[in-house]
Amino acid sequence: MLKRLFGVVPVVFGVLLLTFLLVHLVPGDPVEVMLGESASSADRSHLRAELGLNRPLPVQFANYLSRLAHGDFGNSIHSREPVSAMLAERLPATIRLALLALAIAIAIGLPLGIIAALCANRWPDRIATLTSLTFSAMPHFWLGPLLMMVFALWLGWLPVSGMESSASIVLPALTLGFGLSAILTRMTRASLLEVLNEDFVRTARAKGLQEHQVILGHALRAALLPVVTILGLQLGGLLAGTVITETVFGWDGIGRLLVESIEKRDYPVTQACVLVIALIYVLVNLCTDLLYAQLDPRVRYSR
Repeated sequence: MLKRLFGVVPVVFGVLLLTFLLVHLVPGDPVEVMLGESASSADRSHLRAELGLNRPLPVQFANYLSRLAHGDFGNSIHSREPVSAMLAERLPATIRLALLALAIAIAIGLPLGIIAALCANRWPDRIATLTSLTFSAMPHFWLGPLLMMVFALWLGWLPVSGMESSASIVLPALTLGFGLSAILTRMTRASLLEVLNEDFVRTARAKGLQEHQVILGHALRAALLPVVTILGLQLGGLLAGTVITETVFGWDGIGRLLVESIEKRDYPVTQACVLVIALIYVLVNLCTDLLYAQLDPRVRYSR
């Protein structure tokens, strides 16, 4: 585990460097965004010096790393509010949305995948496959407004957008969960079909175990390894996917904060959002890696 934690360091540094360079390559000047095009050159020079934007990029990057080493994300260029406070306010909303979307995906994808594998090449398998292909082909920026139109505007069951009530999370969570459930369905089906013909499954049936015990207690557990891999990768991807979904539904999470900071050229906020998303993605995959040994006793990690 320590070796894998140390392996995270170069990944995080690469994310920091690339994000820093890319946000400074985006067209537009935060000083012009703040002061407007009619501001004088003296006012622009004064504000640029105050924000430290007049220094060379290597110096700015070194100062940024120095602040991060002390746990300081800096302050927002526009609101002058500490970036850590902004992240602490927005991150819980994104985590709630991602976890609910993951729960929806598991509740839909696992049963459909199991049914498709047990009824291979029959009509339940074809329906499950068609459903998964349909959901996987729908991009979030199209599926979100479609669900909004049906459940919010036509039926009036759910709020259109915002975070005014507890029901506001349902539509964005469904938008994210449907896409992940499609991937999970296909992976569960393929993995379970490989396991059903193994010797230990035939042995379990020969011992007189009931079919649901054979499937759930033996075959499904052995088939979960690639499924857990997909879940780990997609959970990290959900955090990045919330950028579009949160913008569509007006969900005040870290994804929407990232979009707002890019529009305003708020460099510290943009870098902090990307760093947090990358860290969560890497840590989720680390936990997935360590979970392998618990699911499959054949997996052992060398020291």
